[in-house]
Amino acid sequence: MAAHGSPARLTTRRRALLGAAAAVLSAPAAAVLSAPAALALDLATLQFDQLYKSFGVRGYEFSDTLLGLKGKAVVMRGYMAPPLKPESHFFVLTGQPLALCPFCQSDADWPADIVVIYLRRASPLVGGGEPVTVSGQLEVGSWTDPQTGFVSQIRIVDATFRRS
Repeated sequence: MAAHGSPARLTTRRRALLGAAAAVLSAPAAAVLSAPAALALDLATLQFDQLYKSFGVRGYEFSDTLLGLKGKAVVMRGYMAPPLKPESHFFVLTGQPLALCPFCQSDADWPADIVVIYLRRASPLVGGGEPVTVSGQLEVGSWTDPQTGFVSQIRIVDATFRRS
């Protein structure tokens, strides 16, 4: 039996660490976003131009792509709108950087292509207009947040994010 610190034990540990590092470095970016994302091999990429298929007298109509991903794990890249607080359990993801806090404007000034991100746990947020990549479960349909009263149509929940 090899003693602690013996060459045989160090070689085994070194091989294990090198193997783990190689696995992380060779993994696609979406797989290393978070532990749950790494386990979810079927993450679908959702883009802002895939949210709606048309605009008519009833307003925006969800796209078939969006509806097909409802309830599934997705990854989405966009810009964090300027947050209300430096740490929060949610933020607004936009297709273009915003200069002002969307909650400080009327809803008429909001872009149509926003996605509300509900984080797995409260987290420090990045500055407004920063590009981020988000992963989590897609929810579609009108929902009112009971804590804030904020109404949303498209959400990514149980989410994690990283700077892009």
